[in-house]
Amino acid sequence: MRLREVTRQQVDSPMGEAYSLLAQRGGARDLLDLAQAAPPYPPAPEVAERLARVAADPHGAAYTPVPGLPLLRETFAAELSRDYGAEVDAANVVITSGCNQAFAMTISALAGPGDEVVLVLPFYFNHDMWLRLNEIVPVYLEPGPDLLPRAEAAEALLSSRTRAIVLVTPGNPSGATIGGAELAAFAALARRHGIALIVDETYRSFREDDGPAHALFTEPGWEDTVVSLHSFSKDLAIPGYRVGAIVGSPALNREVLKLLDCAAICAPRAGQEAVLTGLTSAGAWRRERVAEIARRRHAFAAVMADRPGGFTLLSAGAFFGWVRHPFRDRPTGEVVRQLIAEYDTLVIPGTAFWPGDPGTVRVSYSNLGPEGVAELAARLALAGKER
Repeated sequence: MRLREVTRQQVDSPMGEAYSLLAQRGGARDLLDLAQAAPPYPPAPEVAERLARVAADPHGAAYTPVPGLPLLRETFAAELSRDYGAEVDAANVVITSGCNQAFAMTISALAGPGDEVVLVLPFYFNHDMWLRLNEIVPVYLEPGPDLLPRAEAAEALLSSRTRAIVLVTPGNPSGATIGGAELAAFAALARRHGIALIVDETYRSFREDDGPAHALFTEPGWEDTVVSLHSFSKDLAIPGYRVGAIVGSPALNREVLKLLDCAAICAPRAGQEAVLTGLTSAGAWRRERVAEIARRRHAFAAVMADRPGGFTLLSAGAFFGWVRHPFRDRPTGEVVRQLIAEYDTLVIPGTAFWPGDPGTVRVSYSNLGPEGVAELAARLALAGKER
């Protein structure tokens, strides 16, 4: 057989590459796994109980409608309407098998080979990978010193081939959160140029501000421009259940459904039932988990303020810290290998999120309790002494 050359030319999964490094682990210490952003706690008890009932139901393994369970779409639309002070309808919501699929289906409905899509640096690596796999050209927008993008700077990157601007807020890998005013400026820019503004809000529940993340849904005609992507993996601690959502216009969603019908037919019923239960019955549990991650974030930022070993925290938010390492004369991949081989500490190199080598690593501190934070600082201090 002949493998597709475009696919062969793309990078392997950065997560897979990271975990392959465990084979080089020294083993002198307990592993600090700071690679994948996974909730450190199980789902809410209500969710587990609901899944048991679904598994026992004669129809618990049946397909759902392609757009998702009607009650789940209505419930999520109602939550968004409440949280954003806007009117979001169930017709705006399509349930997907995770947020990666939400992005892939949205992009495939908007762009094709030779088209361009603007990504903010540092980008989420699966976004960049999907564009390249589909021969869509990623155009990179450099952020400001605060790692936040500016709509004014993005305008110079637009061309007749541009189909969308993609924003991730809070950012993965940076954790940086884009303010409502700047999001509005991006929406206005996209509207003027007749392109889509795709806002990945996977970590919206884990912002420092508990007010509305933006006012985009309150703008008349928002559906003509804005597409909001969501994940329930982190919010409900169910990453393996694979449930996400697209919030967009019925016209866009009609095209997405054609793609979904070929890709997965529908998101897994069990996952959809879990999300429905989480949205309707686990409100207090969700708030407690948000507070728990915030405590871990603040503890991480506090120890990193001392720049242990010369490692410098550039930004932190949601589940992530974006950290500059002190080894300016060494490739970041080599630094990451040393951290796992000598210090049993696994992080993701910044090269997974940036063309070239930015001299940074992504740290997923959601896995760090108080003792883990102190231990990480001690290991970084020791690593830095050897430079």
